[in-house]
Amino acid sequence: MDLHQLYIFTKVVEHKSFSKAADDIFLSQSTVSTHIQSLEKTLNVKLFDRVGRESILTPYGERLYDWALKILKLKDQALLDLNFGMTEFRGAIRLAASSVPGQFIIPKMVGKFREKYPNITFHINQFSSKIVSEKVLSGSVDFGILGEKYENDKLHYIPLLKENLVLVSSNQVDIPNPANIQEIIKHPFIMRNSDSGTNAILERFFKKRQISKDQLNIIAYTDSSQSLIQFVMQGIGISIISEIAAKEYFSNNLIKLHQIEDFIDERYFYLVYNKSRTLSLIAKLFIKDAKELV
Repeated sequence: MDLHQLYIFTKVVEHKSFSKAADDIFLSQSTVSTHIQSLEKTLNVKLFDRVGRESILTPYGERLYDWALKILKLKDQALLDLNFGMTEFRGAIRLAASSVPGQFIIPKMVGKFREKYPNITFHINQFSSKIVSEKVLSGSVDFGILGEKYENDKLHYIPLLKENLVLVSSNQVDIPNPANIQEIIKHPFIMRNSDSGTNAILERFFKKRQISKDQLNIIAYTDSSQSLIQFVMQGIGISIISEIAAKEYFSNNLIKLHQIEDFIDERYFYLVYNKSRTLSLIAKLFIKDAKELV
């Protein structure tokens, strides 16, 4: 079996698509198809069934996928053991991140990690926290960094950073500091979308105080922390967001920042990986060093 063909095979499995796998590894779809056909011919088994637009593994494909991950991992370990040299160690890490980690935490982590392993390439996609956890479960990324736990027996969470949520408003809005819940519900409110970690924390906060969404004057939902800040800066509404995301704008006198009265909910950012998935050696090294990289 050809190791390159096995690598291509794992990408098709993870993306459930020949075309998406081809985009990921910078090959044409026809080249990917040729490699898979060659692998099937070598093994004399069918590896994929076409179901609609997805490529679904056959039972033979499922067994090969487990072996392929182990073989590719063993290859990485062999290269390292043969004195390949840390500065020459090459590889790619695929990760998914929620909004705040993607914008404010991961760039610093990547910079520090590449000081030690300069030939590593990162493929980073940004989603809501819930979708990040789903991407990790499906195996389409090596791990995720997100702001909320979504419990599953296959997922392992490593707490990276604790922070606060704060109320933000434009410089023209007059709100006491700290702000109480009754003051907050007086103003137009910008909300993160329902799959975000921030939204999950806010819903718990309002529920404890018996405040329904109908009592909030919600005028917009957004996926992006930066978009949300722009709404606030323009005086369109107030919002509750990550202090990390708000600090730079506050320091530049672009917004006001307020503590929230009786807000005691703990907020963490986590690294999450799938315990059932065989990770590459370089992905394991990043996970091992993650707390030091933050």
